[in-house]
Amino acid sequence: MASAPTDTVVPLEPESDSTGAGQLPGLTRKRHEKSPLLPGAHRRLFRSLLGRNPTSPVSECSTGDNGSFSGGTSLLGSTEGNGFSETNNANDASRLGTFAGVFVPVALSQFSALLFLRVGYVVGNAGLLEALLQFVLAYGILLFTVLSICAISTNGAVEGGGAYFMISRTLGPEFGGSVGTMFFVANVFSSTLYATGTVEGLVSNFGEGVMISRVMGPEFGGSIGLLFFIANVFSSGLYIVGCREGLISNFGTGGYIIDGGIPSGRWMEFLYGTCVNVFNLVVCLIGASMFARTAIVIFGVLLICLGSVTLPEANTWAIEKNITVANYSGFSWDTFYGNLFPQYSLDYTIASWPQIDFSGVFGVLFSGVTGIMAGANMSGDLKDPGRSIPRGTIGAVGFTLLIYILLSFGTAATCPTFLLQNNYIYMMNVNLWAGFITVGVIVATLSASLSNLIGASRVLEALAKDKLFGPVLSPVVKGTTSGGNPIAAVIMSWFFVQIILLIGSLNLIAQITSVFFLLSYCATNLACLSLELASAPNFRPNFQFFSWHTAFLGLIGTVVMMFVISPLYAAVSICLCLLLIIALHLRSPPFNWGSISQALIFHQVRKYLLLLDPRKAHVKFWRPQMLLMVSNPRAACPLILFANDLKKSGLYVVGHVKVGDLDVEDSDPTSEEYSAWLSLVDHLKVKAFIELTLAPSVRVGMHHLVRISGLGAMKPNTILLGFFDDEMPQDFFAREGTIFHTAKFEASVERVERKFPLRSDPNAKQLPVEEYVATMRDIIVKFQKNLCVCRHFAKLDRETIRKSRTTWHIDVWPLNFLQPSVKDLNSTTSLFTLQLATILNMTAAWKKFTDVRVFLCVASLKSEDVDPIKSYLSMMLHVLRIKATIVCVPCEEFPGFFDHVEGENEDRQAFLDDAYFNSVRALISARSRNTAVTFLYLPEPPAERELAKSYVENISKLTDGLAPTVLVHGVSPVTTTTL
Repeated sequence: MASAPTDTVVPLEPESDSTGAGQLPGLTRKRHEKSPLLPGAHRRLFRSLLGRNPTSPVSECSTGDNGSFSGGTSLLGSTEGNGFSETNNANDASRLGTFAGVFVPVALSQFSALLFLRVGYVVGNAGLLEALLQFVLAYGILLFTVLSICAISTNGAVEGGGAYFMISRTLGPEFGGSVGTMFFVANVFSSTLYATGTVEGLVSNFGEGVMISRVMGPEFGGSIGLLFFIANVFSSGLYIVGCREGLISNFGTGGYIIDGGIPSGRWMEFLYGTCVNVFNLVVCLIGASMFARTAIVIFGVLLICLGSVTLPEANTWAIEKNITVANYSGFSWDTFYGNLFPQYSLDYTIASWPQIDFSGVFGVLFSGVTGIMAGANMSGDLKDPGRSIPRGTIGAVGFTLLIYILLSFGTAATCPTFLLQNNYIYMMNVNLWAGFITVGVIVATLSASLSNLIGASRVLEALAKDKLFGPVLSPVVKGTTSGGNPIAAVIMSWFFVQIILLIGSLNLIAQITSVFFLLSYCATNLACLSLELASAPNFRPNFQFFSWHTAFLGLIGTVVMMFVISPLYAAVSICLCLLLIIALHLRSPPFNWGSISQALIFHQVRKYLLLLDPRKAHVKFWRPQMLLMVSNPRAACPLILFANDLKKSGLYVVGHVKVGDLDVEDSDPTSEEYSAWLSLVDHLKVKAFIELTLAPSVRVGMHHLVRISGLGAMKPNTILLGFFDDEMPQDFFAREGTIFHTAKFEASVERVERKFPLRSDPNAKQLPVEEYVATMRDIIVKFQKNLCVCRHFAKLDRETIRKSRTTWHIDVWPLNFLQPSVKDLNSTTSLFTLQLATILNMTAAWKKFTDVRVFLCVASLKSEDVDPIKSYLSMMLHVLRIKATIVCVPCEEFPGFFDHVEGENEDRQAFLDDAYFNSVRALISARSRNTAVTFLYLPEPPAERELAKSYVENISKLTDGLAPTVLVHGVSPVTTTTL
């Protein structure tokens, strides 16, 4: 057998013994004639099959240049119905079984145009051995993805939306929504291209000027094979274009089957594409059952066309035409041996005649067999998805692989290399009737456009039901019939396809949709791999023949193939997917589908927490791990934000004690309030955990929280308390124009009661002063935790500090004003205070707007009083790498201050009168004009209950009228000078 010659017959010399890679021996060519064995009208179609852009147009291909890349089927082509759920009102009798719903769509997707048009291209260039290796490699990558699909689809009820539904319910709405959107767009374009290819194939085969039309007579033929289906939106449009091109190529001007059988031209092609699109619309409007019947008929037609290949002993047609080089040899050992090894030639479908190589052939082969998602996409219309998807998909993959292997062996044993390299449609003359191949390619292309249109509509319906894009797609949900057929989604998808039919060349779109399709496989493998690695107990699919190894290999394989097909479009698709993920994440869709990210985070956190050994803790890696005790968050918003800044990437826990008795409660009252506290954290945008407890007193509740907060080595080392005073709490949620303002905690129709109500009675405290001081002492002495007591933080306004043009100060007074001592400067508390001030100044919210000042109280400003202590402090700050300004303050006006610095406690307490506190406050206030926060030394609370009131009064007198103040007491070393 030999294929049809072109208009100008070029003499062929006998084929040499070696048909070296990249060379066509004994062949004389004219520049305008790229192959003597391929009609010019078909070169355009083969270029589109390869998904390439020619460097320059070919004169014979002036009727159009619409191209595509690879074949496939609807990625998310679930059919009518709302999916496999208890609430689905679709009749089980009308649902699809394994054969019609899974096996046939997958087989059609994997056969596509590769079955008729690319086997010769692959075997002729790569050789049989390398072709078999490529088939095994391609199907191996696909098989790993199939195993992931089967695992996810058998782990629960899969509803309409196919791969989008599985990915979104596993990886979350952001990832699923971005991939689903890309699927929808790709399906529309892919369906358009395939319909266009069918139309142009008919037109070209029934056109004028092609020799085979004079020999064979009027026959139905096909031009473009089923191109590789990528995703939802682009795919639908691209397949319509492919269908139209097939019609034009076979029946239009220069037609392969009929010379001038139908008129051609831009608007006639648009008309033919519209007819194909309308046919698809009618089938989709009828529903999934009609689509399944149509697919079965097409599958039967393809098998008949494939079975028409008779492999005769001699090619009588070539003999009659006196063609001796590209002759069909029949079964021959010499022919078989000549096709065993690679002999890469030139690609005559491209004007520049590029060299064919392994990656190019493998890209064509792989993209032609990647329609494995077609069965899973029908999940919403299957009687038993958990049973049908694994059996149908694996059965179809095995069946198509067997057919390809047998066809490769038959081709290698009967067709010389030169024939395969120069005539991709060699099958047309090796069968009972040449038109069978044309019919097969056209119906396959038509089925692909139909499959992608129905798939695009199902993805659009699923996106609309999930409301990922708000009310934009709400009309789609309303336009669904009682039987579950999304009429509005079908019409909208059809409209998009019709718009895309106006586009000219779609070669670039075809390649990027191929990458989109592989991206969906990548996401499916990623979902399965994540589920397996998360070790979630509820991930126990009925399908057991998979592991994290298979999912990982499938993930790597699909990513590699994306870049083999097109590195540029692979990078573009990944960037586009990330942008959609970010956009959906910023929108924060209110869904709780059980994102796999939470399971993975839990798995990793648990693993690393076990590795975090508290016995190996070292002071040079110390960081504050805060437990902030909050009575009412409505009045503590500035303090909650301040503690969030102070934590320096450490643990931050917001704790609350609810006073009560569980025995008199019907349920735990803290569980009812927990969600409101989580909403508070979200509102204030702080990185904090919430711990609530029920206890008979605040002191006992604090004991609970100090013990149970955190996990493993991540335990609080610093406790923050509010100040005990008589000030009435302020409602920061009601302050309009501030970052705290919100109405989400107020009483409403959905929320009967107001959250976090403030006390109106100054005496309605649940914590007496003795218990407050005892709590402070418990933290320092019994629990050995650092303590910070915070006051006046209602005055703290970070926005004012950030907007001010002046530099604000973080002031540190490393002196115990209640019990002064010369050892205060080098005490643990002073060092801890300096550390906290430095940490606060290191945070992004404070670094640019503040500096640290350390105040030294000296007897006078004379050099003999200042220089020694200032030099010591300067050296200490240098060694500790603390950037701060030292300010010396004369304290000679304090009555008896320096006389009692080294005295006993009784003597020290003697000068703590009102005059002393007034002097100290005046000293601090005079230097606090632009002070943001003041850190003071907190003396250890007394053990005697009778001294509790005087202790609180003293620290209250010390801090009255000051800027926001933190009273600090440290118990453990937090700084080091070692490397």
